[in-house]
Amino acid sequence: MPVLKETLYAGEIVWIGHVASGGTLKAQPTDHLTLGFAGVPGERHEGTNRASCVRVRNLYPEGTEIRNVRQLTILSQEELDAIAEEMGLDALDPALLGATIIVKGIPDFTFVPPSSRLQGPSGVTLTVDMENRPCVLPGREIEAQSPGYGASFKPAAKNRRGITAWIERPGGIALGDRLQLFIPDQRAWAP
Repeated sequence: MPVLKETLYAGEIVWIGHVASGGTLKAQPTDHLTLGFAGVPGERHEGTNRASCVRVRNLYPEGTEIRNVRQLTILSQEELDAIAEEMGLDALDPALLGATIIVKGIPDFTFVPPSSRLQGPSGVTLTVDMENRPCVLPGREIEAQSPGYGASFKPAAKNRRGITAWIERPGGIALGDRLQLFIPDQRAWAP
């Protein structure tokens, strides 16, 4: 019996970015990417392992080597539009957020359950880690491009920042691909 159930939802890839390692958070738009077990070659979050950061400091001292489940940053176009509207902007450039993929068509995307899968037509399968909480780094990129708006990003992005994910099965993605959503076949935790 499968432990992941296919949903009626698929997200169309409407934007793809590459965040070079060693540089800023700003992504360079592209029309396709090849995803391997270590993530996107040459990217800021590439690697099968990574140094732990403040997000897991209650588990490990910062810098502890852990599995890299933050290889990708995926957001929804619908949530990006809501963030931009709350910030008073006509639109928000995903490149400024360090985004890897922007999808359209999956409601309440930031709260897709952890361990869900997004599977593309090439067979590439992305495993959802969890919500990607807003931080100040995108605000700095936004401020550089649109002075006076950077500080408003973090509060506007609360509950809309998308998810982080890792590659379970390598493959390619391209603009226009549809990522089918599979969710864990289990009830919600109720202690």
